[in-house]
Amino acid sequence: MKSLSHKIVSFLSAAFCFVAATTPSYATEISPINLEDYSVYEQEELSSKAYIVMEASTGRVLCGKNIHERMAMASTTKIIGALMVLEQPNLSEYFPVDSEAIKVEGSSMGLQEGDLASLYSLACGMMLPSGNDAANAAGVRLYGSIDNFVQAMNQKAEELSLSDTHYVTACGLDAPEHYSTAFDLAKLTRIALQNPDFAYICAQSRMEVSFGNPPYKRWLKNYNKLLELYPDCIGVKTGFTDDAGRCLVSAATRDGMTLICVTLNAQDDWNLHESLYKRCFKKYSMQSLPVPPVSVPLAGGKLQENGIEEEFSLVPAYQPIAPLKIGESSRLDVTYLAPPFIYEPVSSSHIYGQLLYSLSGKPLCPVPLVPKK
Repeated sequence: MKSLSHKIVSFLSAAFCFVAATTPSYATEISPINLEDYSVYEQEELSSKAYIVMEASTGRVLCGKNIHERMAMASTTKIIGALMVLEQPNLSEYFPVDSEAIKVEGSSMGLQEGDLASLYSLACGMMLPSGNDAANAAGVRLYGSIDNFVQAMNQKAEELSLSDTHYVTACGLDAPEHYSTAFDLAKLTRIALQNPDFAYICAQSRMEVSFGNPPYKRWLKNYNKLLELYPDCIGVKTGFTDDAGRCLVSAATRDGMTLICVTLNAQDDWNLHESLYKRCFKKYSMQSLPVPPVSVPLAGGKLQENGIEEEFSLVPAYQPIAPLKIGESSRLDVTYLAPPFIYEPVSSSHIYGQLLYSLSGKPLCPVPLVPKK
């Protein structure tokens, strides 16, 4: 293990980092593929225009190809739409769906004119049978029109720093300038899976929901066959159009590690995802990261016998872990960001700094620092 290097920065610089620490830590790219490993991924090179495998808790990219290439992404578009729907209040409240919004080509959850539906049932309809009618109906309900929904989707993408994503349709039908990347889709999915309703819905092979006039119970089947083909799979979303080809965003968990896999324009996405998962679960495991001692002077506190201001210790808000291969721990380094002093009163729930982990000089993950209890 390399010696741990410590750094204290100015209060203004640290304050900026503290704000960042209170928001989700979005994915940082770590060497998608080493050149010497290309032969190992020959199948992926041949069968998919773009793919990525990302570890969910840190955002570390374990492997990939053309991960930042802008491409059509078909109904994987509905990931952001469903997330936005599920972030709304009153998810179980029924309302009449817009009769014009549900008149759309492509896949459907079966909405008809006059039907009553809830936002929750529409989110299920978006994620399982990939209902274009559900996406449009939800958009009109929340934003007044499909165009306004698309505008809100783009605003949400900007807020989430999806810099290579742009939406033109709410449901994922092909359109000029409607695109995303494997990297952005993995990053978005990493965020979406933190929503309990989203995580539950996308993991179901079939769900019983109610809608109609009056609403009655019926079953929706998930297009994502990987949920049945691969036992570790926990979601997420399929997609297909003539322009985009076969698109699949999935997630799988094993031994405490959750991986997100995205393939765009792939020939055999089911087997391709299973192959990528098998290789990455074999090569990587979640390992605890070293924690350096961190202490900060307490401004206005009592002086100790040696005349130095009283200090209090900062500790990680949770045990830092990251996906590592055998031997990679020797290339770990960690720095910390903390203010030069802290004013009383000290709040046990406040974030006062960050541990910043890197691997071979490349960012791995940040971890918030809080007062030691």
